[in-house]
Amino acid sequence: MAQQLIKAAIAYDFDGTLAPGNMQEHSFIPKLGIQKSDFWAEANRIARENDMDEILAYMQLMLQKSREKGIPIHREDIISYGKDIRFFPGVEDYFPRINHYALQRGIELEHHIISSGLRELVAGTCIACHFKNIFASGFKYDQQGIAEWAALAINYTNKTQYLFRINKGINNAYDNTLINKFVPRSQRPLPFPRMIYIGDGETDVPAMKMLKYQGGATIAVFNPEAAVVPGRQSPRQLCQELIEHERVDYIAPADYSPGSQLDTTIRLLIDRIKINSQLKLTNGL
Repeated sequence: MAQQLIKAAIAYDFDGTLAPGNMQEHSFIPKLGIQKSDFWAEANRIARENDMDEILAYMQLMLQKSREKGIPIHREDIISYGKDIRFFPGVEDYFPRINHYALQRGIELEHHIISSGLRELVAGTCIACHFKNIFASGFKYDQQGIAEWAALAINYTNKTQYLFRINKGINNAYDNTLINKFVPRSQRPLPFPRMIYIGDGETDVPAMKMLKYQGGATIAVFNPEAAVVPGRQSPRQLCQELIEHERVDYIAPADYSPGSQLDTTIRLLIDRIKINSQLKLTNGL
């Protein structure tokens, strides 16, 4: 009789985790003829002056600038912009490799995005097919497929609820019935100890800290080639501080290539999930 596969999941932030920079900077902002630094400075100013969520502020500014330039934001256009996103080393062939490794150990691995970026941009990338869910900010579109309002804004604090959605097997962002309903841990499709979260910094701290507390594993990645801003911590220093403050379990450069530090860490965590699951079966838990 074939052994039943163990289900496990990896949740990823996107910007700075799978790809350098912010996803909007690859195509959309350049098409509007705006400097990325000017765009983000204006978005932050709008948020500050209106006591506004920063994610809603940048989404509103995208709509405003597109109207000013006479360039409507069509859903299909945003998806097409996703094709221009470039990834960290090893990302494009990482998913089949890590899935194969997990299957060899009797684990069926799911991949989920939890991002403040745009779900349509992620959906247009060459890696979108590997994700069971793309939990990311998104627009509501009119009958012509033109963006007219923010439909969903995922910020760094509400990222945690999407870990609970994965935990309870909720594959959408709108259904709040089950998310608030008590479900015994033994009946949840994906227990937290079988989950891994990979993010790149402070915006992922609440999600990483929550999953760590629940028995899952967390990895903070950094871009070793990122420019250091004077007066600010380097990405590596930020990740090291997260370790020192016990907010994350492991840190590694954002390199998903075979044999890299990150690739090795993920494989070891998959091994740990397998061992812990076997121990629970042995002990009848």
